[in-house]
Amino acid sequence: RDCLNGSSCLIGSDVYPASSARAAPARAAMVKISVLRDCLNGIVNAEKRGKRQVLVRPSSKVIIKFLQVMQKHGYIGDLEIVDDHRAGKVVVDLVGRINKCGVISPRFDVTIGGIEQLASNILPSRQFGHLVLTTPYGIMDHEEARRKHTGGKIVGFFF
Repeated sequence: RDCLNGSSCLIGSDVYPASSARAAPARAAMVKISVLRDCLNGIVNAEKRGKRQVLVRPSSKVIIKFLQVMQKHGYIGDLEIVDDHRAGKVVVDLVGRINKCGVISPRFDVTIGGIEQLASNILPSRQFGHLVLTTPYGIMDHEEARRKHTGGKIVGFFF
């Protein structure tokens, strides 16, 4: 392992000449940027493939609340939260109603007056589809936020 006396040195799976043995590249681990985006993409892809269930991992409080809003409006079936003493998993039963769902990043501020304009910009129709907002009263859809007369930050949408 010594890279002295002019011989080449093996670091990881790469061979470096003795002169540059200390300048080995740092191998950074991949990190997930948005677990909510991965979750919703997995759900949409499983829905397009005609699957009946999808396993989502890792889980988070925001993912569970978002899925509960979808469940309340009948877009997904039952949620089963699996606690594996790590990041957790969620098994989602699909009912075939989701056309599209996604995350809005960054989470823009939405005032009470701006909810209607944002809904018309993102959703395909006034009759169906929901925006999910995080408010001081919790995570809810845009209609409930308007009823409670509160604004917040937009998390995502589904229709």
